[in-house]
Amino acid sequence: MDSVDFEKSVLYVRRTVTWIAEFGYVESEPKTKASRRKIALPGVVIEALKEHQERQKQARIEAGDKWQEQGIVFCNIYSGFFNPGHAWYLFKKLLRKAGLPDVRLHDLRHSVATVLIAAKVDLKTVQELLGHSSIAVTADIYAHVVPEMQQEIVDKMDDLFKRS
Repeated sequence: MDSVDFEKSVLYVRRTVTWIAEFGYVESEPKTKASRRKIALPGVVIEALKEHQERQKQARIEAGDKWQEQGIVFCNIYSGFFNPGHAWYLFKKLLRKAGLPDVRLHDLRHSVATVLIAAKVDLKTVQELLGHSSIAVTADIYAHVVPEMQQEIVDKMDDLFKRS
């Protein structure tokens, strides 16, 4: 978990991984300078990551010699890259179990940005969090979040979370 600094409560985005059918997993630099960033994490996330780290230590013991440390935060049972199809399956299963609507993983990113903008977090901060190359990109994508929509967004979020 070399991408997480538990003391500073920060996640560092330093690399990307893509599955290419003929080559397997391919690591590379993030596509833009803005994509290579550090993200401040709230305490609740740090605590969840610490618990995850403890489970990962147990997985390392169980895997024995098959474990090949790569510093991946969410890895498979041998510390390799997590199969994207399996991650998608687990995400969908979790949504059903929680009684939440069927959404894509990428929709979570969009939802967080929308909620932050609706909560009047400045656009520059949202741009940096998302790793957009410019504030114009962020503004173009999220221009639909206007003050009149804020109460509607809050009401929908309340409805979603009251069900669970």
